[in-house]
Amino acid sequence: MKEKKRDTRWMVCVALMAAIVIVLANTPLGMIQLPVIKATTVHIPVILGAVLLGPLAGGILGGVFGICSLISNTMAPTLLSFAFSPFMSTTGLPGVLKALWISVGCRILIGVVSGWLWKLFEKVHLNQTIALPITGFVGAMVNTVTVMGSIYLLFAQQYAQAQNVGVTAVWGLIMGTITASGIPEAIASAVLVLALGKVLLRFMKKVMI
Repeated sequence: MKEKKRDTRWMVCVALMAAIVIVLANTPLGMIQLPVIKATTVHIPVILGAVLLGPLAGGILGGVFGICSLISNTMAPTLLSFAFSPFMSTTGLPGVLKALWISVGCRILIGVVSGWLWKLFEKVHLNQTIALPITGFVGAMVNTVTVMGSIYLLFAQQYAQAQNVGVTAVWGLIMGTITASGIPEAIASAVLVLALGKVLLRFMKKVMI
């Protein structure tokens, strides 16, 4: 009976975190429009959910984030929406599958990697003040590196056309995006995951008893 209550509480907590992801993804705070791509803060509740509730919850929340990204890029397309929305594909079924991987698959990885990294830190008894910002930073970089890396591997030609540059220039543009957008996102994530995580971890200990 006690285990059933814990499972119910877990599902309720996942649902609440998913609601936060959806709200962020549909407000200017969650998807910040840049000239070429949409910078995001939506990965932060995904990482926090993975820390608080485990890799499975992180994967679910990452999937919710990915679906929101897919919808956003379909409803309000940008130059790179072909890489995030299967409905914007110009290369048929292969393009659809590639877009699904980038928009949803890469976002699931955020939660899974963050959740297992946190479990590792718990196992080695790493201080929370150190473990939380590292998890936040790594989780954010998983988002940026897997998304932009997948665009380079799967959509280099289309990316070059969208940017009106040669294919040989794509690597430099990808690295520029990771540096200019991904690293600041990761630093902000590290700070916020530390600040919010310490409070939420104490709260979750009481809720999940």
